[in-house]
Amino acid sequence: MNRRRFLVASAAAVAGGADVLAAGCGGSGERTVLRLVTGEKGGPYQALGDRFAAELRRGGFTVSVVPTNASVQNLAMLADGRADLGFALADSADRAVRVEHRRVDALARMYMNHVHLVVRADSPVARVSDLAGRPVSLGADGSGTAVTAERVLAVARLARPARVVRYGLDRSIQALVKGEIAAAFWSGGVPTPALTALSRRVRIRLVPLDERLVGELRRAYGPVYDPAAIPARAYGEDEPVETVSTASYLMCRVNLPRDVAYRVTERLFTSRDRLEAPEAPGGRLDRRFAIGTGAVPLHPGAARYYRSVYG
Repeated sequence: MNRRRFLVASAAAVAGGADVLAAGCGGSGERTVLRLVTGEKGGPYQALGDRFAAELRRGGFTVSVVPTNASVQNLAMLADGRADLGFALADSADRAVRVEHRRVDALARMYMNHVHLVVRADSPVARVSDLAGRPVSLGADGSGTAVTAERVLAVARLARPARVVRYGLDRSIQALVKGEIAAAFWSGGVPTPALTALSRRVRIRLVPLDERLVGELRRAYGPVYDPAAIPARAYGEDEPVETVSTASYLMCRVNLPRDVAYRVTERLFTSRDRLEAPEAPGGRLDRRFAIGTGAVPLHPGAARYYRSVYG
């Protein structure tokens, strides 16, 4: 469905009905309280969440920022009402809606994340198939990185299973430095500051994830993956490295009041230049692509904002 058809169709969903009150939103003069779930230390969601919270506060909201293991945990907290706003990778959000039937909405497609398969520069691992039988960190439990990594290994059809562990970014880095794991997955913007810092301690290398693998992912799991390249010199590499990309969404609970969802979405775009979304090809927040959330429904309040922009 193209943008105009979608926005016209969504008008009916927005029309009529009174919004429920947000937590902490009461009489005149009171500020709406929002619980924003972000991500783990050193990752882009934590930094972006802190900046977005500051912008929301300037817009009249009271915001509580809750660090998490990111996408999967965030989606669970939004679905059961423990959070109001949160970030999630597109593949995790797609699975939550289509497979797990969780009731969550999107406010915007924000920017593209790039999958990093990181090894030490002297590692014998040159391609995904070389992970067979080796210890590999998929990312933290409850993270979108782990969802994507599991799928990469599944479509790679290794000769024998990798010996997987589930470490967050900081622990994965420590394990790589100590030689406890052969490789670590990470999904984030380019460059990810924690990996930049790692590249200054030890020489690292990114293992390519080629277009054939991206095609296998799309066939198995749908169009939430695209081919991409991590630019040369991002972490000391001489050439660009082929990889997989998937979008990040700003998500919300389905019963977030429509006027609140409208104002949050509006604030996202009015503060776009100050948010400094992670730098990567396709990274700039753009209204033309923000509604492209696939199977994940846009919240009616967000749809009203986009209709107000497009006319």
